[in-house]
Amino acid sequence: MTTEGNRSATTSFGFRDVALEDKQTLVDEVFHRVASRYDLMNDLMSGGLHRLWKDALVSWMAPPRSGRRAFEVLDVAGGTGDVATRIVDASQGHARAIVCDINGSMLGVGKDRAAARGLSDKIRFVQGNAEDLPFENGRFDAYTIAFGIRNVPRIQRALEEAYRVLRPGGRFMCLEFSAVDVPVLDRIYDLYSFNVIPPLGQLVANDADSYRYLVESIRKFPHQERFAEMIRKAGFSRVEYRNFTGGIAAIHSGYRI
Repeated sequence: MTTEGNRSATTSFGFRDVALEDKQTLVDEVFHRVASRYDLMNDLMSGGLHRLWKDALVSWMAPPRSGRRAFEVLDVAGGTGDVATRIVDASQGHARAIVCDINGSMLGVGKDRAAARGLSDKIRFVQGNAEDLPFENGRFDAYTIAFGIRNVPRIQRALEEAYRVLRPGGRFMCLEFSAVDVPVLDRIYDLYSFNVIPPLGQLVANDADSYRYLVESIRKFPHQERFAEMIRKAGFSRVEYRNFTGGIAAIHSGYRI
């Protein structure tokens, strides 16, 4: 357990305990190393399922396709622009997204992809910290974060920041790996995660250690009900979640009322 504001506090970095103030640097190093192969590895690790889960997030959000003003989305820890692009496409161009990521290497990949698709006028890329967002209160209609919040040192603070930057009626949506709730599948998933993913990371990205951390970080993340309580504690209402693929991933949703 961490005690925020106390420099001697510790938090988890995978299965290791590290000083709270050191975790962000360690996470940054992981994503600098894997940025160029990040989406490819997501495809290989999940058998392409991450694409279906992201589509499910956008479908559940149902971004509007018309209105008096653009639908404004903040996608946090979304450096490659994968989710933001889906939202803009689903809105038929009515949505505008800002991708905010602390990691410059991930943002570089995202900027290049948005430019290649002619979306530079719809998607902006801003370097920033989920715990201290560089945006004014009540700006956004929706806040999304996909496979990123478990890497934030102070998750509760990030949730409070999400609440702060949303307009009244704005929606928080988080896609994250979660706790498997299907007997037998949980054991198969553990065997696959710890015995296949790190060697795959070594083969494809020349980096087994980063993917070992990512696997471990999933196991340290709060289970679905506990995370829902954290979202409520940040001020959100109508909090609910949906499990996918037996709980391997879950989408949490909440509203700023």
